[in-house]
Amino acid sequence: MKILLVYPEFPETFWSFKKALKFVSKKSGTPPLGLLTAAALLPEEWQLKLVDTNVSVLKNKQLQWADYVFISGMSVQKNSARDIILRCHRYGVKTVAGGPLFTTGWEDFPEVDHFVLNEAEITLPEFLRDLHQGTPRRMYTTGEKPDLASTPAPRLDLLRMKKYASMAVQYSRGCPFNCDFCDITLLYGRRTRIKPTAQVIEELEQIYRRGWRENVFFVDDNFIGNKGLLKRELLPELIHWNRARNYPFTFNTQASINIADDDELLKLMGEASFDTVFIGIETPSAAGLRECSKVQNERRDMIASVKKIQQAGIEVQGGFIVGFDSDPKTIFEDQIRFIQESSIVTAMVGLLTALKGTKLYQRLKKEDRLLSEETGNNTDCTINFKPVMDWDTLLAGYKQIISTIYSPEYYYRRVRQFLQEYSPSKARRRIFRFRPIHISALFKSVLFLGVLGKERVQYWKLMLWTLFRRPRCFPLATTLAIYGFHYRRVFEKYL
Repeated sequence: MKILLVYPEFPETFWSFKKALKFVSKKSGTPPLGLLTAAALLPEEWQLKLVDTNVSVLKNKQLQWADYVFISGMSVQKNSARDIILRCHRYGVKTVAGGPLFTTGWEDFPEVDHFVLNEAEITLPEFLRDLHQGTPRRMYTTGEKPDLASTPAPRLDLLRMKKYASMAVQYSRGCPFNCDFCDITLLYGRRTRIKPTAQVIEELEQIYRRGWRENVFFVDDNFIGNKGLLKRELLPELIHWNRARNYPFTFNTQASINIADDDELLKLMGEASFDTVFIGIETPSAAGLRECSKVQNERRDMIASVKKIQQAGIEVQGGFIVGFDSDPKTIFEDQIRFIQESSIVTAMVGLLTALKGTKLYQRLKKEDRLLSEETGNNTDCTINFKPVMDWDTLLAGYKQIISTIYSPEYYYRRVRQFLQEYSPSKARRRIFRFRPIHISALFKSVLFLGVLGKERVQYWKLMLWTLFRRPRCFPLATTLAIYGFHYRRVFEKYL
């Protein structure tokens, strides 16, 4: 068999970082870990090729070479996935589709020949067995959740690693919380399933042996779903492994805000070289948190929690939402005030989206308020249901938030406040090494932000202040300045 694995393109969104990646001569943030893992489940004697359309163009001769095209993706990649599937259909190449996009929305892709849904450790072997016997079905699905000890190491040999800003590994699946707008529990359940520590370390070792010396993203939707096991097993081993190799990697991940409640956990993550964590803050409104069942964020001082994490040497990236039924007219000013006071530099503010199959989706469907399927991009100034707040008011308020927090004045003020409060961990202070790519990024930032940019006054104030007051944070200040450029360019077409 000749198998072509194809990953659809991400549109330009907040998280695509396309504008920022150009500063470091990269094409994409992270590789398609799901496809690489599925590839490892295929027979060894099959010929495999990977085309990630975020880093290279899918050519017709590649489609003509393949017996089957395997495709996976997320909802934000829907349009690109549809184009790829139609091209395969025109060339008569059979398609096999799986991953989150197809698990919740397979009905939208009638041209796909075979759906291998849910988690591939269970459904893909069934498909392969039937294919070998010449009787493959169109649909493979299961409610069973696999033990992650059965998950093979991803096929890194298929990657052009230099095209990516970060590598990726997975430690766990599932989340103990059940926010009504989130589809993670729908896809992976509420019980946190853990990959054995030795398995994770071996995957890191494989990345290391291939010469990688940059960031590694733990893709877990909630990395701290099982804090006890994390502190007892993975983090101590990760500290030992990283130290023994002179700290080749930094790590980032996603977690819930209760990470701030555990001093030992924060200390261990800092020592293990975690320097960034994405946290769903959502809203400063207590009524909004109750409405969406965000119980982990209730009854706490969220600004104090954020600052505690950042003072432990872990930068907080935050997700924020407007459009809840309970949102007051003051929510837009409240969000701006919270973001500025918390010093969350990377604040992703989006309009509430009803993802297919979630509790929110089911409620809105029952109330006859759904308007369309989601685009997968909650920062594109669209909404797929009838909000309680007047739509024009909601849209104008949303634009007010993003035009304010990413204006040079507010953004650079937030960066400086963050750097004043941020305390880099000892591990981070030890591991940063200037490389040619960093020098290139610095010079590009000087040109495009410090000379040609509208923010040049704020840029130079930040750079000079950092050099004299927080010199260890100068690389981070440069990175955050570049991120701000990306965010402004992404949002400017909506304002």
